[in-house]
Amino acid sequence: MQYINLGQTGLKVSRICLGTMTYGTPKWREWVLSEDQSRPFIKQALEMGINFFDTADMYSLGVSEEVVGRALKDFAKREEVVIATKVYWPVGSAPNDRGLSRKHIMDAVNASLQRLGTDYIDLYYIHRWDYETPIEETLETLNDLVRSGKVRYLGASSMFAWQFCKALYLADLRGWTRFAAMQNHYNLIYREEEREMLPLCLDEGVAAVPWSTLARGFFAGNRTRDGSGETKRAKTDDFARQLYFTATDFDIADRVSELAKKHGVSGSQIALAWTLSQPGITAPIIGVSKMKHLEEAVAALDIELDDEERAYLEELYQPRPILGHS
Repeated sequence: MQYINLGQTGLKVSRICLGTMTYGTPKWREWVLSEDQSRPFIKQALEMGINFFDTADMYSLGVSEEVVGRALKDFAKREEVVIATKVYWPVGSAPNDRGLSRKHIMDAVNASLQRLGTDYIDLYYIHRWDYETPIEETLETLNDLVRSGKVRYLGASSMFAWQFCKALYLADLRGWTRFAAMQNHYNLIYREEEREMLPLCLDEGVAAVPWSTLARGFFAGNRTRDGSGETKRAKTDDFARQLYFTATDFDIADRVSELAKKHGVSGSQIALAWTLSQPGITAPIIGVSKMKHLEEAVAALDIELDDEERAYLEELYQPRPILGHS
């Protein structure tokens, strides 16, 4: 396993981050694995050197945090792992069960700590931008969490670059803890982040920890041009259909498959190797529901694409609307 600093912090994270939206309860999404099914993946990830685990309070409405927390407590020492979770999306039906108000953040962090079974969260993300709460209120509250010891580092996810720039500026202006990481939507078939967000992160020393690195399974070769697929997730993941499935997406995926055959690896490994090679990328998040996919993700760290191969993969990309901010 390779390790890297999280942005300009001294925190060392594995270059692969295990995303745990897939682990929780199928009552939330039918493609989600139960706790008994999930635990072997977390255990194997630890054995392979992964120390970076990503969840959110909204995944399985809190059950994902519980599953991750129990597994890490059983299989690892707390000080040896980096736990990331998030706040913003609704976790209940009451008016204040969502957003980035001081009230909700304070309530949410305590609930996450309890579910995770830990005294602190290593990396706490705001899951989206809250248009109904002043960003100053959010930033001051997050700073208070860091000062209290409940949270150690801060992150943000999927917003416009001007919004993130404003947040960084205000944190510096007020002497508040600034964001150390940006979890943004980025992969071979969605590269709009290259226009502003990734250059901003590079300039500001913010770690890029992209989500949907494998386009929700798109590069596994089990999606078809008619909008269907082979796996349960491919057949039922409506959100993926909103993000991908254009003709160009499939054309790029075909080139991924072509290079995968040349290297003797899977398409997902080529797509991940491409992301890992991009400037400023710290630790792509991968979600796995088959053990071989976890093994392939770690092996992708050793795949080197030359300039000609990267250009071949990138050539067909077409600009597209912003996706994933809401």
